[in-house]
Amino acid sequence: MKVLDRYLGRVVILASLLALLVLLAIDLFFGFINEIQDIGRGSYGLGDVLIYLGLSVPGRIHELFPMAALLGTLLGLGNLAAGHELVAIRAAGVSVGRILVGVIKAGLVLLVLAGGIGEWVAPAAEQLAQQQRSQAQSQRITHFSPYGFWARDGNLFIRIREVHPDGRLGSLEVFQLGEDGRLASAYRARAAEHVDGRWHLQGVTGGRIGEGRLQLVQDSRLQLETLLDPALLNVVMIEPGSLSARDLYRYVEYRRQNALETARYELALWQRLVAPFTSLVMLFLAVPFVFGPLRDRGAGQRLLIGVLVGLGYYLLTQTLSHTGQVYGLPPLLSVLAPPLLFLLWGAIQLRRVGG
Repeated sequence: MKVLDRYLGRVVILASLLALLVLLAIDLFFGFINEIQDIGRGSYGLGDVLIYLGLSVPGRIHELFPMAALLGTLLGLGNLAAGHELVAIRAAGVSVGRILVGVIKAGLVLLVLAGGIGEWVAPAAEQLAQQQRSQAQSQRITHFSPYGFWARDGNLFIRIREVHPDGRLGSLEVFQLGEDGRLASAYRARAAEHVDGRWHLQGVTGGRIGEGRLQLVQDSRLQLETLLDPALLNVVMIEPGSLSARDLYRYVEYRRQNALETARYELALWQRLVAPFTSLVMLFLAVPFVFGPLRDRGAGQRLLIGVLVGLGYYLLTQTLSHTGQVYGLPPLLSVLAPPLLFLLWGAIQLRRVGG
């Protein structure tokens, strides 16, 4: 059986990697079409687009992996069926369930690779890509560093160390120049939030310089009408889906401790944690299809069925996610429902083909 597992594993892994390569090429093409619309904004040019897309590849691989696993398994096992190899394996007394075990073993190898990319490579690459893109597109962002970024808004110069996914700022410093170009005021704040057209600074210390004297300011809260264009944050914020599971968990805990809403971020966290299970379900689904309705079909039909199943899964996932947020369903339930439903459907189909 080890020989059979190795053979099935090689077929499934190679077919899945090929499917991933094709899906990645298509995704990058549409990503390129989307990005060229922004060429000319600031100093954003073709070279910046290519760098941005290159840095986004790990994240795209992680997102596309479940679909690639489904299509790769369908095509790989479908080719074995077309060559009557699966018939020979079944004639040797190997059950469909045993073949499924070999397929799952191959999937676990791919899952380790995809999980490592998604947890350790993709978040860092995505943040670097976002920073590179933001700095090129916005002339008001003057410098990025590991300690935050500098931005300019009129005569204000702001250094921001943290930009949370909900648009809140953390650990920032604000320097304002007077009409003569000299420093007029300087503040340091623990956090800032844009509410009702005003920036609300929390934990403020600093001072104003005027009429030959320094006026110190130390206040728990301070309101400013102008600080930073909130629209600018859209190009520097990292979406929850681009964060690693560790960072999402820390951020969820932070919001809980501060009595803030956490549903959106818990949903993103559970989606990342459940992603390996989703990929295994996709592998599982392919087996009853190959032994059932797609046994004597061509590669084109198997590919079409795989795309339709993947699209159906995506639509169901998006529907339940948004419905769950609207009606306050537990995030874990919204995330687990689609793979469990597809797993049940696959189990029924497997039983029909004699698994």
